[in-house]
Amino acid sequence: MKKYNHLIDLGDYSVEQWNEIIQLASTIMKNPHIYEGACTGKIMATLFYEPSTRTQMSFQAAMLRLGGGIIGFDNPETSSIAKGENLKDTTKTVSAYSDIMVMRHYLEGTVKAAALTADCPVVNAGDGGHLHPTQTLTDLMTLTEEKKRLTDLNIGICGDLKNGRTVHSLVRAISKYDNNKLTFISTPELGLPDYLKKELTESGTICKDVPSLEEALPELDVLYMTRIQKERFISDEAYEQQKDVFMLNMAKLKSAKDDLIILHPLPRVDEIANEVDDDPRALYFKQANYGMYARMALILIMLDYDMKMKPLLNGGNSKGLECKNPRCIVNNEHGLVHSFVETNGVHVCEYCEERI
Repeated sequence: MKKYNHLIDLGDYSVEQWNEIIQLASTIMKNPHIYEGACTGKIMATLFYEPSTRTQMSFQAAMLRLGGGIIGFDNPETSSIAKGENLKDTTKTVSAYSDIMVMRHYLEGTVKAAALTADCPVVNAGDGGHLHPTQTLTDLMTLTEEKKRLTDLNIGICGDLKNGRTVHSLVRAISKYDNNKLTFISTPELGLPDYLKKELTESGTICKDVPSLEEALPELDVLYMTRIQKERFISDEAYEQQKDVFMLNMAKLKSAKDDLIILHPLPRVDEIANEVDDDPRALYFKQANYGMYARMALILIMLDYDMKMKPLLNGGNSKGLECKNPRCIVNNEHGLVHSFVETNGVHVCEYCEERI
């Protein structure tokens, strides 16, 4: 079976490859005419089982600007999924029509499961509350262009750190660069998962938890705001208890550095007041534009390179273990075998990273 250059987790690529993508993205942004026909004759499929504006449209715009074509859906109810077609049959079929496939899904681990049998490279455009690697490429490009470095930064991350797939991908990536500090601004209920905190500690990244924006802001070089995600909560009541805890406005920004940059993966609800949009430190709309160039570079590299990729699944299930995460794809799709890797006596689901 042929191995493709999938991007499921940004850790699938080396830091050197991340930097290469970012450098290429910057070159494309400055010289877009050079790349206008780079993907002529290529087709990208976008399979979005979950709503999206920026990620879906920026991928589509990226491919069109490169001269390629696009197929796909943004509502599974308009496809054979509505008739009961399973994940494998959908992705196997669509990948046969495509040179590259981009997928977003509401269940963790789905994109990896799709990549196991796909006949083209697959890109994770967000799998549940798990990971979002192309948003992180966008974030790294934004920091490179706006702060001129990926080291020696104090980055505050505010909001839903438990369910925020953009957060999970970003903290892993930024920990690979030297002398960065991470300040987590959240409630205990929405804090960063313990396994990620352990990874950061083991990497030597300095981290601290702060209960309020007011306390954190004076020290920050970067503030990364995130939405409290209603769709990740088990009930409306649980969401209502958390949704208005952290809100950024101009009064709070008075104590921030003049060269602070404010980022947000978007969409926002009410966690950033509209009045902040006119502050020169607010760069979230510019950040979204950088995302298109980051995805243009990613498409070119994935279609052009024949990289040595590690297997998608490295463990097994000789002990008959089962993933306990109800939002993991293995618990929602027939025919998938539970697979775990063991680290220090802890078994980790290879799809969603649930710990047993």
